[in-house]
Parts: sequence; C-alpha cells; structure tokens
Amino acid sequence: MNNNDNDNEQNKENMQNGDNKSNEEQENEKLEKQNEELKDKKISEFGQTLLEDNDKDHKIHLLSIIGEIEGHECLPQHNKTTKYEHVLPQLAAIEDSKDIDGLLILINTVGGDVEAGLAIAEMIASLSKPTVSLVLGGSHSIGVPLAVSANYSFIVPSATMIIHPVRMNGTVIGVTQTFEYFEKIQDRIISFVVDHSKISYDNFRNMMLDTNKLAKDVGTILVGKETVENGIIDFMGGIKEALAKINEMIEGGGN
Repeated sequence: MNNNDNDNEQNKENMQNGDNKSNEEQENEKLEKQNEELKDKKISEFGQTLLEDNDKDHKIHLLSIIGEIEGHECLPQHNKTTKYEHVLPQLAAIEDSKDIDGLLILINTVGGDVEAGLAIAEMIASLSKPTVSLVLGGSHSIGVPLAVSANYSFIVPSATMIIHPVRMNGTVIGVTQTFEYFEKIQDRIISFVVDHSKISYDNFRNMMLDTNKLAKDVGTILVGKETVENGIIDFMGGIKEALAKINEMIEGGGN
C-alpha cells in the first residue's frame, strides 16, 4: 500500500509540473502575441517600430515622417499627417530609454507647419543617440530641416527636395512688420539647415528665392544627387546604406 501511495503521489506531482509548464508556455505565447499586436499598432497608427539585430544586439527605433506635418490645427481626415504631439514625446522616450541604441528616420513629406516641423527637427538634432535620416519620395519645404537634423542623411536617386520661402494662410497685414516677421521665420529655417549641413547661408537663401526653377512658385527643386552636390544631404543611398551607417555609429560608440 505504501509503494502504491508513493507512486500515486509521484504521478500527481508529475501531472502538476506538466500543467505548470503548459501554463507557462501559454503565458509566453500570450505575451508574444500581445507584443506583436503592439508592434502592429505602432506601425499602423504612428509609423513606428523597433528594429532588432540579433547578431549585433542592436535595437534601432524606426520613425517615419510622412504626409503633412500637422501643427496646432487639425488637418482634414483624408490627409496623411505626422502629428508633432505624437512625435515629440516619442523622441523624449527614445533619449531616455536604455534599450534603444539609435534612431532611423524615414521621410516622405510635402512639408507643413513651420513651428511643428522645427520643433521635431530640434528634438532630433539634440538626441545623444546615433541618428540617420533617409529621404524617400520627397522632403519638401519644412521637410528640409527635418532631413538634415540627423547626424547623417541619405537620399534615394528619385527623391526630391523643394526649397521655397515661408507661406502663410489667412489675413496678412500689409505693413513692414509683417515682412520682417517673415524674414525672421526664414532666417530660423536657413540657419538650422546651414548649421546641420554643408551648404552655405547665401547659397541656400538664393535657392529659396530663385524665380527661374518653379513654374508657379519661387524656389528650387533638387532631385537626388543634386541635394548631395549642393551640400544639403550627406550621401546617396537607400535603406541598406542607412542601416549600415547607423550600425557603424552604434558600434563606434556614438556620433
């Protein structure tokens, strides 16, 4: 009887261990599923995800800046937008995170709100972690400061950049002070681009005010290689080159 009781106890213990293991596996599967759903949500709602290189143990945050940069006013529902109130806290979280090693920014924007665009650009420029930007499609207007705000910038051959003066909607008072205000805004944009690229102040300003390049506007359009030749973007290249550069920076211990 004693032997049978011991066997029964052992079988019962083995069954409990099996149940515990099964429960642990179920919990792990549940957590993995939740993590995948969270990643999918971040991609679909905010255009962000985390790139993990298992071989190099690098974690790179991917941030996409697409459509129009939305400022203090909400744009129509059918517009694709990048909302600065989403991006700024995320950039602060990236700077504070010990798990994220670098930031890769994908850019395809028509421009948008000047204040919001400059705010995002200044945040990216002030990050202590390695940053690389990649222009795909286009990086127009306030998208130019965004493209040069990273430590290194890349552009694909077919992408474009449009440089033009500041625009303002609504009532404009026709006095000297209004013109001076516009000049100050433009000076902020030009100064930021010059400080974070290789182009000179005068060359960039001349591009902004050129009357011969655009049919219905004042400014300049540059395609791919021209942005590198003019010292705005650092390199020609795509996602392969951009990822290689940021991994090189991470391995090198900084900028």
